[in-house]
Amino acid sequence: MNNLLDRLFELDGKQRAIICATVVALVFGGYWSFVYSGRRAEMTATLAKIENLRGQRDDKKKLIANLDAQREAVHDLTLKLRLAEAQLPDRKEIPDLLSSVSSAGRQSGLEILLFRQKDERYQDFYAEVPVEVLVRGNYHQVATFLDRVGQLDRIVNVSDISMKAPRQADDSMIVETSCSAVTFRFLDEAERARVAKEKAEQAKKGGKKG
Repeated sequence: MNNLLDRLFELDGKQRAIICATVVALVFGGYWSFVYSGRRAEMTATLAKIENLRGQRDDKKKLIANLDAQREAVHDLTLKLRLAEAQLPDRKEIPDLLSSVSSAGRQSGLEILLFRQKDERYQDFYAEVPVEVLVRGNYHQVATFLDRVGQLDRIVNVSDISMKAPRQADDSMIVETSCSAVTFRFLDEAERARVAKEKAEQAKKGGKKG
């Protein structure tokens, strides 16, 4: 090393400057190749990771910010569901509901000639409960009866209204009115399973016939 330094100092100033510049360039070149470029790649990867983490954090913040709104929406839907369910009775409430329909007829001044529950018609999660109704009274009494039924808390659809046998009685026209009153009830889990099984069996039989 001392011999190299002695030789370096024996050179003139210009040659020494060139050699020193070359050494500095080699040192910086080595640093760039082996240290800085590696650190730069590491830094780039770290920045990308940070951006990804920030994105995830912002997404989580949005979810948290909307959490109350989501909870409120679920709460509103739950209330609406309960209100809807309240309009459909279960099996044990059907007799009371039918009694209310019959009472609406009597309170309207109608003579109940027939009030007969027919076989239920099963759907996926509910059953239709049809009732055959035949009453006698004037037009106003029939209209009052239909209005009372329509104002019941439970859902009761009245259809197939037919009037016949009109006759004059005092100052009003008396008619016999027949109709079908249909209410609905929820099926319990066992009934839903049975209905689903029956439908699957029917579909299988239909497929075999085809």
